[in-house]
Amino acid sequence: MPVERIAMRDVREIVRLRMAGLSTRQVGIRVGVAASTVRLTLRRLEAAGLDGPGALALSEAALERRLFEGSAGKRPGHRRVDEPDWGRIRRELQRKHVTLSILWDEYIAEHPDGYRYSRFCELYRSWEARLPVTMRQTHASGKKLFVDYAGDTVPVVIDRLTGETRAAQIFVAVLGASSFTYAEATWTQTLPDWIEAHNRTLAAIGGVPALLVPALSGIPCMGGG
Repeated sequence: MPVERIAMRDVREIVRLRMAGLSTRQVGIRVGVAASTVRLTLRRLEAAGLDGPGALALSEAALERRLFEGSAGKRPGHRRVDEPDWGRIRRELQRKHVTLSILWDEYIAEHPDGYRYSRFCELYRSWEARLPVTMRQTHASGKKLFVDYAGDTVPVVIDRLTGETRAAQIFVAVLGASSFTYAEATWTQTLPDWIEAHNRTLAAIGGVPALLVPALSGIPCMGGG
């Protein structure tokens, strides 16, 4: 496991909260550490053959010896680490709902001695920054407003008694220079909803940009070209 030492009282608190049924994220918030640190600590406990009661039964000194046995004296940076396939990770990130956190979970499950989450993200960003830039856009203030419907719909309860839901479309508009974002739900992507969503967007931003830039696909009632 990656050598990341936290106080043994925090380790014991992580164990206690997990035994109480809290999620990894909730445990991290309570203890004041990242969720990735909670996951790594639990994996280290498992690798040391310790369950919850067994870990809590040990003194802090004994617990530290069990968790970090053999790691003392090793110089950081000289540990062999399985390098992720950054190209594959970049391709995976282009899919819907895929995040670096999800991909790191898959990576660390296959390579328990791999990079911590923060280092994983840092290395990926560094690798990505070396990719050739194919297009760079400069946005002038108030010039362009990018508009589109998001790909996924959102279920909305329309009858509380029966639990009946209806899918709502999510309209999104973003100013190019400031990245100011406006979003709203409409029942359809038909022309009336499309036009009214624009009217409410312009009212929200308090002005009219020089250009409205729709996405190349997914825009209703628009001609090609």
